[in-house]
Amino acid sequence: MIPNCTFPPFIYRRSYASCENTQNTSDTNLNKRTKSIYTPLELQFIEMKKQYKDAVLCVECGYKYRFFGEDAEIAAKELNIYCHQDHNFMTASIPSHRLFVHVRRLVAKGYKVGVIKQMETAALKAAGENKSSLFSRKLTHLLNVNPLLKLDDSVDVEEVTTDVPDNYLLCICENGENLKDRKKGDTVIGIMAIQPTTGEVIFDSFRDCASRLELESRVLRLQPVEIILPSSLSDQSEKLINSITSMRLRDDRIRIERMETLHFEYSHAFQLITDFYAKEVPDTTGPQKLSVILSLDKPVICSLAAVIAYLKEFNLERMLYNPSNFKRLSSETEYMTINGTTMKNLEILQNQTDMKTKGSLLWVLDHTKTSFGRRRLKKWVTQPLMKSSEINARLDAVSEILLSESSVFGQIRNLLCKLPDIERGLCSVFHKKCSTQEFFLIVSTLSRLDLEIQALVPVIHSHVKTPLLQNALLEIPELLSPVKHYLKILNEEAAKTGDKTQLFKDLTDFPVIRKRKEEILDVLSKIQLHLLDIRKQIKNPSAEYVTVSGQEFMIEVKNSHKSSVPSDWVMVSSTKAVSRFHSPFIIENYRHLNQLREQLVLDCSAEWLNFLDHFSEHYHPVSKAIGHLATVDCLFSLAQVAKQGDYCRPTVQDNRQEIIIKNGRHPVIDVLLGEQDQYVPNTTNLSVSSGERVMIITGPNMGGKSSYIKQVALITVMAQIGSYVPAEESTIGVVDGIFTRMGAADNIYKGRSTFMEELTDTAEIIRKATSRSLVILDELGRGTSTHDGIAIAYATLEHFIRDVESLTLFVTHYPSVCELEKVYPEKVGNYHMAFLVNEEESNPEFITFLYQITKGVSARSYGLNVAKLADIPEEILKKAAHKSKELERIVNMKRSEQFLGILIFF
Repeated sequence: MIPNCTFPPFIYRRSYASCENTQNTSDTNLNKRTKSIYTPLELQFIEMKKQYKDAVLCVECGYKYRFFGEDAEIAAKELNIYCHQDHNFMTASIPSHRLFVHVRRLVAKGYKVGVIKQMETAALKAAGENKSSLFSRKLTHLLNVNPLLKLDDSVDVEEVTTDVPDNYLLCICENGENLKDRKKGDTVIGIMAIQPTTGEVIFDSFRDCASRLELESRVLRLQPVEIILPSSLSDQSEKLINSITSMRLRDDRIRIERMETLHFEYSHAFQLITDFYAKEVPDTTGPQKLSVILSLDKPVICSLAAVIAYLKEFNLERMLYNPSNFKRLSSETEYMTINGTTMKNLEILQNQTDMKTKGSLLWVLDHTKTSFGRRRLKKWVTQPLMKSSEINARLDAVSEILLSESSVFGQIRNLLCKLPDIERGLCSVFHKKCSTQEFFLIVSTLSRLDLEIQALVPVIHSHVKTPLLQNALLEIPELLSPVKHYLKILNEEAAKTGDKTQLFKDLTDFPVIRKRKEEILDVLSKIQLHLLDIRKQIKNPSAEYVTVSGQEFMIEVKNSHKSSVPSDWVMVSSTKAVSRFHSPFIIENYRHLNQLREQLVLDCSAEWLNFLDHFSEHYHPVSKAIGHLATVDCLFSLAQVAKQGDYCRPTVQDNRQEIIIKNGRHPVIDVLLGEQDQYVPNTTNLSVSSGERVMIITGPNMGGKSSYIKQVALITVMAQIGSYVPAEESTIGVVDGIFTRMGAADNIYKGRSTFMEELTDTAEIIRKATSRSLVILDELGRGTSTHDGIAIAYATLEHFIRDVESLTLFVTHYPSVCELEKVYPEKVGNYHMAFLVNEEESNPEFITFLYQITKGVSARSYGLNVAKLADIPEEILKKAAHKSKELERIVNMKRSEQFLGILIFF
């Protein structure tokens, strides 16, 4: 018996934050009229709720799951189910077989959900010593907006066959090293990013200034669905996080998880990580792994400690066992620098209109056939290469796919079309979160791949020439060779139905299951032999056992013959015509049989987990094989891009400071316009050795200046990804970074005005750009008065010409800036977007845009033409045109007077 305990009653809409104080509340503080006695189940729930205050808990109770208190009201509202009061709590329930469906709905609405399961079965509990006590229960799954795991007993195999976006869990830790840095807003930041669905682990450490542009770049690149933060961050970082999360739509929001600051303190982190790798990692290499971890920067170690503590709640800490698989996010020697501002301005991953993929560079390049290929391509797009040898290796492979007449490439592409998300499925297997259905799907797919690629090996040897493609394809069969052994062990039908008791064909390697099945057969044979005694007792030689409503081994007797039934038999059920009985022997042995059957289920589940453990020993080679497939998928995707027409293979060279593009086109606009409306191509010639390295671009509003400069940047990115580019010819000297300053918008969340935002971006470019960078500045200085704006634009551009010596595209409406061509004639060229003017005396001029980059300066911007296109009322346009001409006359008169004054002086 559980002793009666008295707790203060919950008010049903009240938070459970006060639960932790319940037992300490004295009786004198209770309202005697509402004093309540909690049931054992309610007491158990209260204890669970103390540990998981921020989660909606669903508690297994027999054949249903129940919600209590505030959780029940949330479930009723979000799941549209009935909620009512039962004893001291509001309660609602759902059937067990619908658990996954309802949990997924709650998670999709942003709730953190805990699943609490019974740890005992009814038959085994009845046979135990504590048969009269409450079922023991514990939290087995914790889920939130990041789909970290699926419920292993209710898996939907379609989850593996459908495309799932990246779902990074990102942890951020700051380390303000000294008071001076903290006052300036500077800090050192460490991050850990986990991709639970694929097992990928990424880390980084970097110094960031008050603008937090470095942190923003990494968050935008990873696009996490959940961010773990300490309870308090610097103001600058808090503003950035608020800014990023505010931009996301409700159904696409980032979940913020706050953890106690203690988890991010180095001393605590050091102890936690030491215990984890020295004691909890289940092999003898723990100390070596610990030394690898402790060589990381302190903020990264602190982030890792917080991630370990967090993932333990989900039983997903296994992905952190092997630090040799951790990858650094930023590598300035390996990948081109594309910061967050550039990623947004060039619309590399998503467009700036509705934040969707369509209209982005990724959208143009993505013709992948697999989910894991799509994820790999996204990394390629955000991390263009820096070594010409690696770039040309990709270009060689793309060229071969594009130009080869061999049928082998079509066969390989067909293989990719049939694949489920095996990368995600493999990770699910590794974490022992997969169902038998999912495992069979993954292993049978991998085994089929092994056989099909093995059959193509002779043709690959003779027809595939490029090393990148050939090595990737030839390694796959060897890496997948262990998989078929595991497929042979499984009973296909049982795997597909989820019956673990019949899952393994040969029980030689599963002695526990074999013994349990022998015990079951022994009891069944005894029960069958007992049927002979039953027939004699009731004098019915044809009597047989019947099963009704799940009750087995019943003897059915006509009510008219009930007198022949022994008195010690127990009636189980009856109808008007018959009665059904169990003999004492059946009662005892049927109970024993049910216990054995339930024990068999537990034994099979344990052996299943051991089986997954054995398979996981091959996780890394199989994962490498999937990586090869992803690379092949990306190369086929880039080959498909090259087929789009009028694309050329770029010439990419090290140690050459140049971007030469003949008749290049904007890759995104070119696709959006299609064949009906041709994009006007333009030529670019930026070269330190043989021409200008700075282009100052003027021209009318809406004349195509921004599209042109984005076109140059995107073609450069595409070339260094290893893609063909939309141009007749292209020569690219490897660029170490692309830095952009475009657009005009304030940032309320960061507390910065439009002009402040403009100059903050510019300051960051000045700090980071090198002579090997491409710098793009669009209308710098327009956020302030004309004189200040001109001065800032002039001085900044001169700095890039004289000191940085980077390749630069500078768009401006300030004619004064164009005078730099006279100061640096060999380095700077003035250009404008060509147009035709049809002038009218009383109305604004009508402009025809030619969208062609042309030598020379455009003296005017023709802003009134844009006003006309925007449907500004006619009377305002006339007034503005008159005023414009008047101001122009005044300026010209002053210039003439100044010129005459100079002549008279001389």
